[in-house]
Amino acid sequence: MKRLINICWIIISLISLNSCRGDLLDTIPYDSVSSGSMWTSESLADMGVLGVYNALHYEYVAFNPNDYDCMATSTDSRGNWSSTWPNLIGNATPSSTMYSDCWKQHYEGIHRANDAIAHLSDVPNMDEGKKKRLIAECKFLRAFFYYKLNMLYRGVPLYLEPVELDECTKGRETEEKIWESVLSDLTDCVNEANLPERYESGNSSFGRITKGAAYALRGKVYLWQKNYSKATDDFKRVGDFGFSLFEGDYKALFKEENEQSKEMIFSVQCTDQSGYGNNLSFKMGSRTTFGSCWNDYYPSTDFVDTYEWKDGRPFDWNNLIPGYNEMTPVARSVYFLRDGLSESEITKMKVYGSDMDKYLSGGNEERILAAYNGRDPRLAATIITPYSTYLGAPSGVEHIYTLRWPYRGSDAAEPYDLRSDTNTKYHYLFRKFVAEGISEMPARDRSPIDIPIIRYADVLLGLAEALNEEGKTSEAIQYVNLVRQRAGVALLNSNSYTLVADQANLRERIQNERRWEFAAEGVTYFDEIRWGTWKEKKFTESGGLKEVWGTLVYSYLYLGDYVATWPIPATECEMNSNIIQTTGWNN
Repeated sequence: MKRLINICWIIISLISLNSCRGDLLDTIPYDSVSSGSMWTSESLADMGVLGVYNALHYEYVAFNPNDYDCMATSTDSRGNWSSTWPNLIGNATPSSTMYSDCWKQHYEGIHRANDAIAHLSDVPNMDEGKKKRLIAECKFLRAFFYYKLNMLYRGVPLYLEPVELDECTKGRETEEKIWESVLSDLTDCVNEANLPERYESGNSSFGRITKGAAYALRGKVYLWQKNYSKATDDFKRVGDFGFSLFEGDYKALFKEENEQSKEMIFSVQCTDQSGYGNNLSFKMGSRTTFGSCWNDYYPSTDFVDTYEWKDGRPFDWNNLIPGYNEMTPVARSVYFLRDGLSESEITKMKVYGSDMDKYLSGGNEERILAAYNGRDPRLAATIITPYSTYLGAPSGVEHIYTLRWPYRGSDAAEPYDLRSDTNTKYHYLFRKFVAEGISEMPARDRSPIDIPIIRYADVLLGLAEALNEEGKTSEAIQYVNLVRQRAGVALLNSNSYTLVADQANLRERIQNERRWEFAAEGVTYFDEIRWGTWKEKKFTESGGLKEVWGTLVYSYLYLGDYVATWPIPATECEMNSNIIQTTGWNN
């Protein structure tokens, strides 16, 4: 499958498919093969199906999970990019580009899938079993596109047949009607005998849709519907097909050599070809990452504080530094300063407001390191914390850099401070999905590492959630513990800190577990919306992008509960009078 991705540029130039209001790809020349001709031979049909897969490479479909994570608890965007997420900073309208781009990209995939589903049966000289498998793959992808749209818009126009542009006049179906359609497609997939249960690592078809993926996605839909017994049944079936947790450590899971592990159920296939390598490293890496990257995204300071100690104790700054929580953010910046400050640096920090009476010239770094050492290992695997190290290579020469403050020096000389793109502020930085050294990425904007969409850990924690909501709390705990065991933290009910009190307590623990496990993977935002916790978790009293000690760089503004459901793009409402705008967005 990854080798086939290398020829996707051919597909884009060959496929001519109708797209309702979909001007996303208008600049691409569609003059080689018409939709009607695409299905006249097996080779062209194969490319047509790959064209459906190719829609996963669109930014809001699956290619940039941080676009959604920025709206959740784990991630913030740097100040000059904050306007990209208008529903966070209070300037959201139905005309905001984010909503229209997301709409167009998903419908592009839907109409490609519809065209393939409608015509694959007619392809001459193709094995009937293969036709059925390809139709099932396209039904899964169509289901996935509608799944994403329905989580965001809660009811959209439903097109299940190829249509011309002027036929795109349907009104919105209800949210429940869209779920019914998604479930119907996924049920067809799990019932299709020609769809494999799972592909082994190294199989040339790895990355194509499987029964395991269909059961996993259907289980996730049932969670949205609160149909917990059916979710339980589907999630349990996934394990029957041989999917399991990656047996190495958490950090290694997100390296190229492990991207085809048994944990990866559904992922975007990436190669080092321009346009088909992921750009997560470019957007999440720092200036000391190979190629000099941009760190558009920062780990949330508040989120970092949620990671527990390895034994399950909640983290509290006051337990390490008495009085820390009561200090102003600028005053407690003293604890994050490097050893051996110069007189000019000390003066500058005093002017800033740092309480320099608490500065330890020879032990400041050691004191703050104690706040991170011994925490949940997923913290260090996901985030570069103060005074931790990182193997960078900004100019193609590897050095071990350290995240210190204030920054000194250059990329190629001692003391090798880790340099960000906004070096006037001190932020946590991402380690997850960020290339290390010179060997992991051929260029800063095309990492070959696949982007996970559904992992087996998602299935296990979804199963635990479903069981707990069914009242089967004791049974649910074992599935949470499988994930915690791999993470290297104390198992639930193994000590006084991890005792599960009741169903409500386990619900909260599962939610936290999902936040830590899937940070930066584009999962948490949809979880928060589904749980109804988005407002309380993202829009706290001091919510916004912060420096590591809590100084607010910019704030979030909650416009009202209606923003949890996205508006239909203004252009869609203008062109189709049958579409009714989402409640609350008409003002």
